[in-house]
Amino acid sequence: MANVHGSKVKIFALSSNRELAKEIADYIGIELSDFNLSRFADGEVGLDIPETVRGTHVFIVQSTNAPVNDNYMELLIMIDALKRASALTINVIMPYYGYSRQDRKALSRQPISAKLVADLITVAGATRVICMDLHAAQIQGFFNIPIDNLEAALVMVDYFKKKKLEDIVIVSPDHGGTTRARKFAMNFNAPIAIIDKRRPRPNVAEVMNIIGDVKDKNAIIIDDIVDTAGTVIAASGALKKAGAKNVYVCCTHPVLSKDATTRIYNSDITEFICTNTIQLPEEKKNDKVVQLSVAKILGQGLINIIDGTSITELFNYCPEKK
Repeated sequence: MANVHGSKVKIFALSSNRELAKEIADYIGIELSDFNLSRFADGEVGLDIPETVRGTHVFIVQSTNAPVNDNYMELLIMIDALKRASALTINVIMPYYGYSRQDRKALSRQPISAKLVADLITVAGATRVICMDLHAAQIQGFFNIPIDNLEAALVMVDYFKKKKLEDIVIVSPDHGGTTRARKFAMNFNAPIAIIDKRRPRPNVAEVMNIIGDVKDKNAIIIDDIVDTAGTVIAASGALKKAGAKNVYVCCTHPVLSKDATTRIYNSDITEFICTNTIQLPEEKKNDKVVQLSVAKILGQGLINIIDGTSITELFNYCPEKK
């Protein structure tokens, strides 16, 4: 039984991101706990935990990227097993929150799937959720249990500080990301620019205009999710045409569906910086893709939760907060 600061703690890594879970466990100084995961012939998930979790603070690491529904079912079944085994607390570390883009009704008869998922996690028996850079902040209000929405900007700011770039402009890929871009820009005393785009259909973006001066500057596009990469590729082309020297893309969650990484490699993007909230298979990596680890942020958050101390320090990358 692992002991962290006087508390019994176990960390379980489900299928989606075992590498990140191992990094978190190493930061805490404990081993990942064992469990047996199986699938029946019809695809049903079977699960068994071979050792006691009674009276233990349990942390489950599971991003809910593709295959989204399979990863969610694994998570829900694990939560149920831990609840029935009398775990003291069941803490879900979900670096990437699947269905987060379905956070409102855009049309009259659409679901709010992000709320449905929150209900499922709560009813299953989770006592806390730890996420990173939720697509919409209001998702926190979908839960009736504590939720901590940590930010990956700490590692991104540090990465660009070490590059010592000059003539920086921080670019928001749309109007909705302006607050994120402005907060990021404050770390470099840099101006911001905004891409004015429209979406004629889902996963298709057209750049209409660039608001701000990008000529002869190193442009850093900051976003939370990159899926098909259509937006950032269109934006990088528009920025280069407007005179930008280099275009860097920085995102938290590299969903990178289908041939997104190949298209990034063949685009005007100089470098694509992302985090490991989603584990990238080898076929989605290339010379332009740089993946940064958020294990220390999540690991320190875990320690602070166990100790019952504030996690405010994990948000202190913005000069105004220091």
